[in-house]
Amino acid sequence: MSSNLRSIFIDGEAGTTGLGIRDRLAAVPEVTVRSIAPGRRKDPDARREMMAGVDLVVLCLPDEAARESVALADELGADAPKIVDAATAHRIAPGWVYGFAEMAPGHAQAIAGASRVANPGCYPTGAIALLRPLVDAGLLPPDHPITVNAVSGYSGGGKSMIEEHEAGAAPAFELYGLGLRHKHLPELQEYARLTRRPIFVPSVGNFRQGMLVSIPLHLDTLPGGAKLADLREALTERYAGSTYVEVADAASGGKLEPEALNDTNRLELRVYGDDDLGQAVLVARLDNLGKGASGAAVQNIRLMLGLAES
Repeated sequence: MSSNLRSIFIDGEAGTTGLGIRDRLAAVPEVTVRSIAPGRRKDPDARREMMAGVDLVVLCLPDEAARESVALADELGADAPKIVDAATAHRIAPGWVYGFAEMAPGHAQAIAGASRVANPGCYPTGAIALLRPLVDAGLLPPDHPITVNAVSGYSGGGKSMIEEHEAGAAPAFELYGLGLRHKHLPELQEYARLTRRPIFVPSVGNFRQGMLVSIPLHLDTLPGGAKLADLREALTERYAGSTYVEVADAASGGKLEPEALNDTNRLELRVYGDDDLGQAVLVARLDNLGKGASGAAVQNIRLMLGLAES
């Protein structure tokens, strides 16, 4: 066995994200995934012992359980492994680096040097990718009233939603999160650099995976008379040379479906609109299980362990 082989423990490997990460890591020869016997997966001593013997731990757990796992790692002191948390628990927590490598210049290097990285949510990945470059460029004021609309495949909704859809008992489409307190809002606002809380309206369709995130804008409310070309230029400049993020041409026919990037780690951004009407719609397309979950986690793992991009 190579002395350069890195070892990883996925705490919560039986869930959708954990299984996705394990499948993707199977194609990474520099990594071996270690597991605890099923009967001991909830045993704190077994988990602490496993953490002490690996290079990196991925947390695919509910938020409270993720915090408990971090506490176990803390007990190891200098022997604690690096951690990627795929839960919501640490996405805006002090001391954690947000795991969206393309978010800003130099951010991939920050992830590479971090010991603790919070994997982004699927919806915020698309919204932040669209908004952050425009805020940084001064095209979008941080206090601008923003509405984010999004649709995801049902695989992002947890065990009960998946079972309902696969049993044919779910509606074809539904809005949710209409209490306007979706758990992804804090990270979306924080990393898009918005000072005004955005309105976020998610929805789920009766398809397994894939995602569209859309943000409408009235151009005459933006400073300096911004045009569609200005918005696209800011996005293009931010993601120039990116392996996984592409600023694509607006699809002809005024339609866009959500499943084209399934089983990839890609993220496509588009600017639709009409300068004469003074209106634009920014759209991100991604796989909610790829760049929105397992794909991003493996990208972060590679960065943190010093492995080349796939």
